[in-house]
Amino acid sequence: MDRLVSEVILMRAVDFGESDRIVHLLSPEVGRLTVIAKGARRSIKRFPGTLDLFNHLRVAVNRRRPGSMAMLEQATLLEPFLGLRVQSARYALASYLLELMDRMAPEGAARPDAQRLFGFVLSALRTLEGATPNARLRVLLELRAFDALGLRPELARCVRCGERPQGRVAFHVADGGVICGAHAGERSEGTLPVHVGTLKVLQQGLEYDYSRLGRLAFGPQALAEARQLLFRFQRFHVGIELRSERFLDESLGWAGLTPEST
Repeated sequence: MDRLVSEVILMRAVDFGESDRIVHLLSPEVGRLTVIAKGARRSIKRFPGTLDLFNHLRVAVNRRRPGSMAMLEQATLLEPFLGLRVQSARYALASYLLELMDRMAPEGAARPDAQRLFGFVLSALRTLEGATPNARLRVLLELRAFDALGLRPELARCVRCGERPQGRVAFHVADGGVICGAHAGERSEGTLPVHVGTLKVLQQGLEYDYSRLGRLAFGPQALAEARQLLFRFQRFHVGIELRSERFLDESLGWAGLTPEST
């Protein structure tokens, strides 16, 4: 496919040289896509009001240059998500989710995988635009981000024996799932204690429509366990602290706190 015409979400834009801009896009056709917008900073007519974070666009991309970066030929604004820019916690959580996607989403993804990733991001941004972000929404959207990336944790059955766990069990980060009481002692390193009730709420968070996420109720203990689980799961798969994390923590009032301390 030499020329790609597709909807995209703009995940990152970086100035390059004297007048160009390198743009990271997420497309339902190919997944993550890096393009260069020639002359984007020199002329306001070239891509007027389109190359901003969060923007939902329709673009035309020239991919016919062997050994060179794809070139952005045209961009039309479909959805600007202005509501994300007027509230700091919305902006921070949206920025965090896009940075996570920009780092983890594959380039040249198979179309079903690319569509799943794009669908998640579009739904998450639309949800955030009308929401007041809090700890619960962060946990649920982060969980759904990993699901979209193909890293859905097993929350309903023991990853060792397949049985449904009861009572207080453990989550094994490296194995990506819950371990029942009968197997929790086999490999203690990297495990987190968690109640089955917490796992059930997280499972519902994966199954509910986005419009219903606000109805899920976390008690204080369940929320603390969910935060710790997602924090450790993210660190295991991403490996580093993302640039937007501290800004997000500050916006949610978590600055200086770790999940283990809440």
